[in-house]
Parts: sequence; structure tokens; C-alpha cells
Amino acid sequence: MSVDTAGSPSAHDSGEPFRLGIVGQPSYLDLEDVVHRLNQFSAERGISLAFSQDILPLAPDAAEVLAFEEGSVDLILSLGGDGTLLGAAREAAGLGIPVLGVNLGHLGFLTAVVSEDLELALEHYLRGEYLLDPRFTLEAMIVHGDGTPGDSFLALNDVVVHKAGAARIARIDLAVGEGTHRDELGSFSGDGVIVATPTGSTAYSLSAGGPIIVPSVECVVVTPICPHTMAMRPLVIPADERVTIRELSSTEGMVLTVDGVVGQALSGSDAVVVRRGSASVSLVRFPDQSFFSTLRKKLNWAIKSPDGH
Repeated sequence: MSVDTAGSPSAHDSGEPFRLGIVGQPSYLDLEDVVHRLNQFSAERGISLAFSQDILPLAPDAAEVLAFEEGSVDLILSLGGDGTLLGAAREAAGLGIPVLGVNLGHLGFLTAVVSEDLELALEHYLRGEYLLDPRFTLEAMIVHGDGTPGDSFLALNDVVVHKAGAARIARIDLAVGEGTHRDELGSFSGDGVIVATPTGSTAYSLSAGGPIIVPSVECVVVTPICPHTMAMRPLVIPADERVTIRELSSTEGMVLTVDGVVGQALSGSDAVVVRRGSASVSLVRFPDQSFFSTLRKKLNWAIKSPDGH
């Protein structure tokens, strides 16, 4: 079971400059101002900055380009919403570099702080006053009809296999396990299926009727999308199980979407095999934050009515 890990004093305590990697979404209007504030904050404290290629135009002259490599930076700062953080997390997965999300959007469920508190949050981090929240990933591999492996994709939130274009009903077959331990989950007609981590249980899967899962629980949830039957409901299975998704009797195929980003169109004979990824990523949060407080604040979970009931 994954658990919160307390932060430790940062690299600058040993005399080395602290290295901060910046990832951002250029479409946010506040991004330029936030980058300017980061430049001032870092200059005053001797922090070195590296910027992802897409926001390099906002960086100071001769700024370093962020390389997603082990040991390249001490912390990755994600400036945007959940989509920006998910992209940064996929790049950082397996590198041992924690990710701190700063919300510049609306919901920002996975982000830890709002932009107004950015400097304060960084001060806490530099003093070691933070927690690391480890999250596991999923690997989705396309397997062609002849059994040969195709492309594979990494997901922190979810893997979705669904119809594209006009509204159509797909006949989807699900199986769990592999080899002699492979077992059929059954088939159903619907719009698709979501395989989500606990991290992704509060995203698309929740909207499709799936359960909320505490991030420290080692499991995945398989959630059908608009099933045309009352007998097919979300299913929680162990994190180490392997799920195989295939559309039956179709020549048009489906679309594989990973963390809300279209991965690849599938042919009618392709299957998608989803399993736990070998890489994990640590999200930064602070001692006064918890999963349940975030649910209450950002999703209005179990919120009390005005009369206290």
C-alpha cells in the first residue's frame, strides 16, 4: 500500500543550488505573471530554473530547457490545471522527481495550491515542510489481431477505450488476468469502458458512475460508459490484475484515450491490454491538506446543507 512520505530538506541545504523545473500551459492568461513572480522568487534565493520547451518564450533570456531525466531537477512545478499536471506527471514518472501542481484553472483537483499561494508553498517546500503522495500508473498496450504488440502508453488517471465520431453503440468484451488465470468479465453494449487508478477515480470514471477510491488503496476500477444493461456496473479489482478490452463484431474499431489525450485509433481486430505500470510518480502536498478535505472543497463531497444536515 502506498503511503504519504514526509519531505526532507532540499538540495540547497548541502550548498548546492536548488533546481526547479517549470511546466506550464501557454493558454492560461495568468501564466506570464506567474513565471515573472517565479523568476523574482528564484533570483532572490539562488534557485536555478529550467523551462519546458512550450513555455520557453516566457522564460528569461538564455534560460535552461527542462530535460526530463533522472537528477535533472529537484522539483517539477506544474502551472495550469489537472491536464497540465497529468502531462508533467507522465514525463516525471519513474525519475524520482516530485511534482507540485499550481492551479491556474477552475477545478484543479490534483493541484496542491492556487497561484496566489505559490511563493508560500515553495518556502514550505524548501524548508522540508511537505508530504510526498506516491501514485502508481497504468500501462496500456495495443495488441494487434495477430498477437503482435503495438504501441504502449502511460497513464496516471485513466485509460479509456471508446467510440469516436457520431454516437454509436459498441459491443465490448472484457477479460481479467492472463494465461491460465485469464477470466472473462463478460461483454456489454455501450459507449466504451474506463480503466482508472485511484488517482483517476475522481475524474471521468466518477462522472460515469464509478466509485471514489482513496489514493492509497492498491486497486483499479473498471467503469462501463453508458452500458445498455442494468447488469453491468463498475468493478474494483486488484492493482496487479491485467484487463483486456476488445470490441466485438466491428470493422470500424475504437479509440484509445489516455489521461484525456487521444492516444491512437484502433482497428477492428485490436485489443487493449491495461496493467499496472512499472513507473510511479510522487505528488507534493502539504500537512494541512488531505484527500477528504480536497473532496469537500473541490467536489462538494458530503457537504452539509445550510441547516447543518
